[in-house]
Amino acid sequence: MTASDIVADQVVDYPIPPVDAIEPPPEWERLRQQCPVAHVRLPSGDEAALLTRYDDVRQVLADERFARTAEGSARVSAEGAGVFDRRRSAVPQSGDGHQRWRRMLTKWFTAKRMAALRPSIEAMADQLVDEMVASGQPADLKAGLAFPLPVWVICELLGVPASDRERFSYWSDTFLNLSRYSAADMEAAQAEFAAYMSGHIEAKRAEPGTDLLSELIVGTDSAGERLSDDVLVSTGMGLLIAGHETTTNMIGKMMAMLLADRGRWEQLLADPGLVRTAVEEVLRYDANAGFGMLRFVSEELELTDGVLPAGTTAVCSMASANRDERVFEDAGEMDLTRSPNVHLAFGAGPHSCVGQSLARTELQVVLEVLLRSLPTLELAVPSAELPLVEGLLVGGLREVRVMW
Repeated sequence: MTASDIVADQVVDYPIPPVDAIEPPPEWERLRQQCPVAHVRLPSGDEAALLTRYDDVRQVLADERFARTAEGSARVSAEGAGVFDRRRSAVPQSGDGHQRWRRMLTKWFTAKRMAALRPSIEAMADQLVDEMVASGQPADLKAGLAFPLPVWVICELLGVPASDRERFSYWSDTFLNLSRYSAADMEAAQAEFAAYMSGHIEAKRAEPGTDLLSELIVGTDSAGERLSDDVLVSTGMGLLIAGHETTTNMIGKMMAMLLADRGRWEQLLADPGLVRTAVEEVLRYDANAGFGMLRFVSEELELTDGVLPAGTTAVCSMASANRDERVFEDAGEMDLTRSPNVHLAFGAGPHSCVGQSLARTELQVVLEVLLRSLPTLELAVPSAELPLVEGLLVGGLREVRVMW
């Protein structure tokens, strides 16, 4: 059963396969119109409620009562693997403890810190673009720029060597597994990752630096409590995954979207001042955003479009919500001048992405550098032929071949 045949009491297989790098599955619109709270079957065989309208998605994501997972929540993948199933993080998932932990982290992602970091990100992007050009064309923009830049940035913040970035990539993929790795692969990789991070934290405790982890080790939260070793390990692992995997994918998708229609690229070349609004619109327009966010609804919740019983696992499709015609005028069109732009790409409420200011900074810098350095940049293949990432919870492109 697919979403094109949906009626309220039928079950849809989820995730819904993407069409290509740019276009959303047509089922999104059908679900928003006909069945905005849909019953879906996950790869594990467990069932959940898929939310596709903006107001419903925002309401559930912003409700501080609901954590990502809890005892009794639906398993995502067939192996019982994947970040939502296997990562029983020591970080508090809701309530005051979660907010105290977030406040310790958000001090590192202020506008002031991002402004101070921006010149070094730009210098690194310039270097990577120069190296990509020197290697000749066509080139894979993902391998040459989109992958190494976010890894370098998050390694700088956490004080870990960038030379380990290939290991981080594999560990990240296993954490974000949907169907690519077996449960045994995941167990082994996560044990290696945890051991690595434990050793790194011990080294930082012995010789603190000026990085985020060193500060978390010696700092206290608003209740005067220090983070436990388990919380520090979970925090370091989570930041390494979130700090490079998602941004790497988004850089590749951003450039695919902007280059798929030459008019978009020409508009930015004519007015580079649109970079900030263009980045926000790319985040909204992303049709290949991946699985979405899970919330375990521990109490009955009344939505605009239905009721979620207590014990429901809700899958919040931010990508579909960001195409909701009730909220965004001409939602199916990319408008690089769109403002305001209240997209949900980074979530909403108490669980919204801690590092969203860093992600925005990296995306803006990449776009500024490419506009300045490679104004003739173009895709080497039609956007519909760009190969998609498969088997992971995040959406993305395996490679982005470009010419100039």
